[in-house]
Order: sequence, then structure tokens, then C-alpha cells
Amino acid sequence: MPFVNIQVTREGVTAEQKARLIEGVTTLLSDVLDKDPSTTFVVIDEIALENWGVGGLPVEAYRALKRPAKT
Repeated sequence: MPFVNIQVTREGVTAEQKARLIEGVTTLLSDVLDKDPSTTFVVIDEIALENWGVGGLPVEAYRALKRPAKT
């Protein structure tokens, strides 16, 4: 009984995209590990941007560093 938790930042992931993730992960587990889709659980958590960090920085500050300079 696999359980998969997908965490994404809360930035407009659509219901259609979530449905595709759920279907894709379920299919992957079925194909690769021969897991029964009817007992595969996929949960998607949307995390507020201010609660997500990378490289020791809040994600918005990290992204600002990674953006190319505007000319």
C-alpha cells in the first residue's frame, strides 16, 4: 500500500495538473513496482511560499538571486 506525498509551493497548480500528477505517480508505481493502483495513495500539499526555503534562504529570495539581470 504505497503512500506518496508531493509538496509544491502554492502558486496556482491547477486541479487538472494535480489530477495528472496523481495519475502519473500511480501509473509509475504500478509499472515499476507492480503496485496495485487501487491501494496507492497520493497526497498533494500546497505550501505557502513564505514557508519554503532553499539554499538557506526563503524561496523568493533564492529565486531573486537566480534570475538573470534585466537589460
